[in-house]
Amino acid sequence: MKTEALHQLFLESNGICTDTRKVTKNCIFFALKGDNFNGNTFAEEALQKGAVRVVIDEAQFHKDTGQTILCENVLQQLQKLANYHRNYLTTEIIALTGSNGKTTTKELINAVLATTFNTTATVGNLNNHIGVPLTLLSMTTETELGIVEMGANHLKEIEQLCAIAQPDYGYITNFGKAHLEGFGSVEGVIKGKSELYTHLQKNNKLAFVNSNDPKQVDIAKPLTKYTFGDTHQDCNLKLVDASANLRVQYQDQEICSNLVGLYNFHNIAAAIAMGQYFKVSPENIKKAIEGYVPQNNRSQLIEQHGHTILLDAYNANPTSMLAALENFQQAEGTDKIMILGDMFELGHSSETEHQLITDFLSENDFGRVYLVGENFSKTKTEVSHISKHNTFDALEKELKNNPISKSTMLIKGSRGMALERVLKIL
Repeated sequence: MKTEALHQLFLESNGICTDTRKVTKNCIFFALKGDNFNGNTFAEEALQKGAVRVVIDEAQFHKDTGQTILCENVLQQLQKLANYHRNYLTTEIIALTGSNGKTTTKELINAVLATTFNTTATVGNLNNHIGVPLTLLSMTTETELGIVEMGANHLKEIEQLCAIAQPDYGYITNFGKAHLEGFGSVEGVIKGKSELYTHLQKNNKLAFVNSNDPKQVDIAKPLTKYTFGDTHQDCNLKLVDASANLRVQYQDQEICSNLVGLYNFHNIAAAIAMGQYFKVSPENIKKAIEGYVPQNNRSQLIEQHGHTILLDAYNANPTSMLAALENFQQAEGTDKIMILGDMFELGHSSETEHQLITDFLSENDFGRVYLVGENFSKTKTEVSHISKHNTFDALEKELKNNPISKSTMLIKGSRGMALERVLKIL
């Protein structure tokens, strides 16, 4: 079936589904494959649950009833459909990528722009080769601005996602030590993330650039751009970071964010810059940013059993971990506690990067440190304020035997460590 015909079926359907547990009546089910599953085997179940069509790529599951659509590759067909739909719409697309802060920045941008426009944004962190097409297919003719988050862990991935989404605007949050296993090095990270810039330049589109980031300023020189930064920078929008508690001065507005951590200043600044570019009123910008409350274990500030907890346990890499620690070092509060979990996907750099974090903590004693995981357990340190625990069970035993009294606490680690479990122990 040609993509044009499939798109017409899509417009008449109840949307796209890739999980039989979420099938709705009159949806189109795409039988995707993964390392541990084959969606083709669920084709019949999807039809029984109400799917109007099922897209498959294995002939043995094909039906002569017209309910199944046989193609060469289901994933590629999904991506082709998403690209066709993107071109069918008049929606302008803002793409963002980066090593840290993508999802928080995306949520802030959406909050600001949604005060004035009909927006559709990536849900959660569905930002890969499947999530981006699903985001595009969730947009309608009513969508004026689409905000598409793009994640990547190897070269050419952002290039592929840009080819599907064809963004009109782009923003890179930063370049950091993330997914080093796939990118190979920080230089690889920069090259991979900058594929967004390459797309924008090639198609004469606009980039939003943080003028406080010298690397980005240098790479973005040939681009058409809209820049932002603090008062020391030459840029389109100058912002004043009014205090350590993220009170940002914008025109005559003082914006008091619910976010914590100085590293979130530029996430907020990017949202303000886009708001100004798209002519959102200062009052609406202030309302949107002040109304955004972080969740899903990202920079959440929690008061629990006498503890003030900064829960930032959704993900971690060496860059975000060090930024969180430096911020926590300067933050107010006594009896500081840090519970830090392993950082994943670092490849051959893992041992070095975990040791560098341990060295920083050894040389800067600003609170008790609990290191958790196999990687941190292998690090070397002789100081008394750091303890190492090979597994979460070992940490749990320690905290139950020696409960932590009222404290100011930072909890951070990679998603696989699931350190939000500490909250139940406390």
